[in-house]
Amino acid sequence: MTLRVSKAELPAELRDNMIRQIGAVAESVEVLWHAPGVARDAIEFGAKVGAWDTADESLKSFAHMAVAAQVGCSWCLDIGYFQAQNRRLDLAKASQVPRWRESAAFTPLERDVLEYAEAMTNTPPTVTDELSASLLERLGPAALVEITAFIAFANQATRANVALGVTSQGFSDGCEIPLAKRQETSGVASSA
Repeated sequence: MTLRVSKAELPAELRDNMIRQIGAVAESVEVLWHAPGVARDAIEFGAKVGAWDTADESLKSFAHMAVAAQVGCSWCLDIGYFQAQNRRLDLAKASQVPRWRESAAFTPLERDVLEYAEAMTNTPPTVTDELSASLLERLGPAALVEITAFIAFANQATRANVALGVTSQGFSDGCEIPLAKRQETSGVASSA
């Protein structure tokens, strides 16, 4: 896939900040910069979402990667895995998110969060009362609300990137454990 909207020239300070933070200029931001207000707000909101600290960082990271794998956002999956390494999260688990259903790496809570992320991502959403109640009991209301909002943000970001043709930039290439590939499906999200 190629970019569906060309890259816009970013202000030097923004370019330099991204290079310091992630080692490169994010193509997703370059594309969004055609509408600088949209780009600024997306960056600002993403930073705010990233600063939320009620829910476990690993659970949120895995959830975002599950959304990215389901939607097909290779850029989000790539940067998510790279960020998992930089945050010193469990890379063995993070590498298995695209194939979490077949992997024995995850705890029951992690599996339920991954299922919740996919259920929220399905169109229409397929979140069940039972799954919500189970997560509420184990996480508490504040963490469940945070994870829900985090997954909603991940859906917005992944779907925008896919629609605009933004793909992996190779951020995860330097990670010590290769990222597993999601099993091919018929193109329809599974609710199971």
